[in-house]
Amino acid sequence: MQSKAKTVKEYLASLPADRRKEIEAVRKVIRKHLPKGYVECMGYGMMGYAVPLKLYPPGYHGAPNTPLPYAGLAAQKNACSLYLMSVYSDKGTDTWFREAFKASGKKLDMGKSCIRFKKADDLPLDLIGQAVARYPVADYIQLYERTFLKKK
Repeated sequence: MQSKAKTVKEYLASLPADRRKEIEAVRKVIRKHLPKGYVECMGYGMMGYAVPLKLYPPGYHGAPNTPLPYAGLAAQKNACSLYLMSVYSDKGTDTWFREAFKASGKKLDMGKSCIRFKKADDLPLDLIGQAVARYPVADYIQLYERTFLKKK
């Protein structure tokens, strides 16, 4: 379910208290570990963390009005979702992440880039922090260009 909120503050205020609590717990981890240069924003009807256009003017898939997404966080109908584009974009990072998640003893419910969870405690939050911190902006731009632009 996509939100029509224009700001993160509006988005959080629109959530039921139980969902807001879980989203805010994961948001706190993301913000603590987010490398310098990324910005918190709204995109695709959810909270996001992106490379701003001032740092990457071509934008996402050549859309000069769409910042390059790095991570996303959303309250969905039946669960919450955390999107980690660096895990999705890099096979080595994906392998590292899945192995570390398994080693944490927690159950991973993951699609390509979407990690579904009901409670923040379902996630190894230290691993989430490590995954978020893994790519400084310049490195993530290189990963994005290597992964997605070569396909065009």
